[in-house]
Amino acid sequence: MSTTAPEVQDLPAEARRARQRDRQRRRLRTVLFHGSIWAMGFVILYPGAWMLLSSFRPSNQIIGETGLIPDNTTLDNFLRSFDGIGGVPFWTFFMNSMILAVGAVVGIALSSSLSAYAFARIEFPGRRIYFAIMVATLLLPFHVVIIPQFIMFNELGLVDTFFPLLIGKFLAVEGFFVFLMVQFMRNLPRELDESARIDGAGHLRIYWSIMMPLMRPVLATASIFAFIWSWNDFLAPLIYLRSPENYSLPIALRQYVDQTSISDYGAQMATAVLALLPVLLFFILFQRYIVDGVATQGLKG
Repeated sequence: MSTTAPEVQDLPAEARRARQRDRQRRRLRTVLFHGSIWAMGFVILYPGAWMLLSSFRPSNQIIGETGLIPDNTTLDNFLRSFDGIGGVPFWTFFMNSMILAVGAVVGIALSSSLSAYAFARIEFPGRRIYFAIMVATLLLPFHVVIIPQFIMFNELGLVDTFFPLLIGKFLAVEGFFVFLMVQFMRNLPRELDESARIDGAGHLRIYWSIMMPLMRPVLATASIFAFIWSWNDFLAPLIYLRSPENYSLPIALRQYVDQTSISDYGAQMATAVLALLPVLLFFILFQRYIVDGVATQGLKG
């Protein structure tokens, strides 16, 4: 008894020390986890914060400055940004980008959803083969078709117009969006189609009156991606647009920096901030549909 009694008395103290060590380890893990999250967030957000604050910094103090907070603030950068560049005002570039982005959203929403309905709901010969070919186009780099496409549009006299940048959106050439909508539509119950056919509805009526309302989450997701990709696209407008009055905002941003003459970095930062606002607003308005789209993926037909 004399040998076991001290051990029994020491057990509660050992348990308390063990629990204390566990709490310390958990606290350390929590601090390390949140610290790493804050560090990564700072690294990710720092360029955006620097761009925003540099838009209020005098133009001659942007290059070479290492501090984040500007010593002097000014609104002259935004005034010069609204004046535009090359004799073209800012709102011309803005409207050009808006036309391209909204056109891309409308074209992709209509053409991709219609093609997805055909692949997901209509039985026709070679459907699997055509769908496989469509998916295979995702592996084809855009740079491979640049030259033949440019030659074709140049022969048709469509260079320096928005037509080459929008026609593909209305012809369902974006395989990613078609594939996305096909996968979403395959999860919708087929009983909806059968009930509509009993009532005499055809494919177009089923597509427009039944499928389109149910596809709002995936359509919103595709619209967000289409808007952002078109708004930020630099290469395609650079290839097809030649006149300054047809430039989009990414091309206009390039005009503020000229290695052979004076570069206006302040106006460039201000224009970049203004160009970023529609993307943020568009995402904030439609982000809830992305969550709805993910939740609806669990629906099985």
